[in-house]
Amino acid sequence: MSFPAITGHRSLLTLLARATARGSLPPSLIFSGPDGVGKRKAAVALAQALNCEQRTSWPDESGVSGCGACAVCRRIARGVHADVLVLEPGDSGSITVDQVREAIDRTAYRPFEGRKRVVIVDEADRLVGPAQNALLKTLEEPPAASMFVLVTGRPDLLLPTVRSRCQQLRFGPLAPADVADVLIREHDMESGEAHAAAAASDGSIGRALEGGADEVVEARDAAARLLQTAATSADPRRRLDGAKMLAGGASDRDGLARRLRAVATLLRDLILLLSHADHRTLANADLTPQLQSLLRSFDGDRALRAFSAVDRALSALDRNASPKIVADWVALQI
Repeated sequence: MSFPAITGHRSLLTLLARATARGSLPPSLIFSGPDGVGKRKAAVALAQALNCEQRTSWPDESGVSGCGACAVCRRIARGVHADVLVLEPGDSGSITVDQVREAIDRTAYRPFEGRKRVVIVDEADRLVGPAQNALLKTLEEPPAASMFVLVTGRPDLLLPTVRSRCQQLRFGPLAPADVADVLIREHDMESGEAHAAAAASDGSIGRALEGGADEVVEARDAAARLLQTAATSADPRRRLDGAKMLAGGASDRDGLARRLRAVATLLRDLILLLSHADHRTLANADLTPQLQSLLRSFDGDRALRAFSAVDRALSALDRNASPKIVADWVALQI
């Protein structure tokens, strides 16, 4: 998993590649950001760039990346390289002080075969308090041939003293198009399923893989039909027919919430189109022709009112309102 093979985060990966080439990497780093956006992959790619036998220039002559293909890169990717240690939660769900002490003991020695010993602490927010305290001195003054990378979606759970000893790099959500591309390329999803899952993923590949693809596609289809009905008819009876599609089963609270979130992503895309934003920012870029047709009925004010109505409906569901009443109300408001 070399730098060029990672989807998104180009500016951060470029920064890491150039610092690696110059030998100016901080000895202790925190990779923070939402779950499922590629932070651990970036940490592994950094370990490859530091130890690869055949480093390549990337993204230009000022940076370097691991090749991803040599024996060293392959062993690092499989987690079996002697100089790249990965700490992660065990059966208890935590990273213990014993795991940390063992890693610290190993960093006291020179790398066995590589240029740099790299300790990757995945889900670092799972470090128990004593384990974090055990890390403090090493994070402040790591051995010259070693570095630590703490990977976490919840950096606030780390002790302030740990955070203060590390440079933090923030990984943001991926663009929906990037999420869809990964789902198609690496997880063999059909294009429609991938784009529907990406639209509901909040920029996280992990979250896109969590939901059932069929449910996500069904939710987006129901949302699109509701907006099409609202665009073509002001008749309350037709609107309420659209509410039945949105509600599904009258007591399906989770299903309605999923469809309402799909409506929200479509409305967000309409607002972006109305503002002439780059189409690559659309959550539902594969539905651009349908969205363009809706623009004849949705101006900026109507789209914003509809978005606000969906937000209020989701809040009402959280407060245990009747799914049928919520669905009917939304259908009449859009």
